[in-house]
Amino acid sequence: MKNQRLVVALGRNAFGETFPEQQKKVKKAADAIADLAELKYDIVITHSNGPQVGMIQTAMTEFSRLEPHYTVAPMSLCGAMSQGYIGYDLQNAIRTELLNRGIFKPVSTIITQVRVDPFDKAFNHPTKVIGRRMSEKEARAEEEKGNHVVSENGSYRRIIASPHPVDIYEIDAIKTLADAGQIVIAAGGGGIPVIQQGTRLKGASAVIEKDYTAAKLADMLDASCLLILTGSEQISAGDKPIGEITSGEALSLIEEGHFDPITTLPKIDASVSFVTSGENRTAVIGKLEQAADAVRGKCGTIIHR
Repeated sequence: MKNQRLVVALGRNAFGETFPEQQKKVKKAADAIADLAELKYDIVITHSNGPQVGMIQTAMTEFSRLEPHYTVAPMSLCGAMSQGYIGYDLQNAIRTELLNRGIFKPVSTIITQVRVDPFDKAFNHPTKVIGRRMSEKEARAEEEKGNHVVSENGSYRRIIASPHPVDIYEIDAIKTLADAGQIVIAAGGGGIPVIQQGTRLKGASAVIEKDYTAAKLADMLDASCLLILTGSEQISAGDKPIGEITSGEALSLIEEGHFDPITTLPKIDASVSFVTSGENRTAVIGKLEQAADAVRGKCGTIIHR
């Protein structure tokens, strides 16, 4: 019997904010992934990169200030760097945990580009705060370059767009590796946002919400389940935890404004998008440490058609 395909989205709680913290925390993530592997799922993993891509962007900007003949790294390049080093830590931690359990299964990381629409309205209404704190003079200089800035606690920070994913360019490679029985880490941080210009893919100054890319990835792989792992056992509407709901009920809660637009709404919205785009699909939002129980429907917030 063919294994069921599972797309797992790891939140920022799985990595922390520093190199040592990430190396420590990925061991917990690896333990959760190994539990799922023991349940015989075909697993594709995507993940957050919020603190990491901001750290890279800040470091590269400071480097360009110290060495003026170097240019500031574009956001697409920062996203690629974050995919590489997060994937490096995560795949090694998963490999170690699998081998410790006697499971011989390759783990691969794919640098993944995700197409966005250049006319996405998100480019006119940026929402993602990123990078270092700036003085007013530095903020004005950023604006003169065409970048957006926002005032925050007496200083300024850059703010960029968060467009929706349209297509995943490396999907065939991801599917080939998954079909071969490998655990695949892909589309980290929502993927590297790119705009197609003829045969060329140009990096976009944006960050894609990873939950939406996770849903797109799960849909394109025709997964049976999208598992979004967070630091909470369940999603709540107001003060009321949500157990099992239909996509219609979830849409009603969205329309009534029950979810935080930055943290909770993308998870619910992406889950609804996934389960309604195909047959026999389930989305589960649950706690990292309870991944195996969540995918079996024993805990978490479960969304079905």
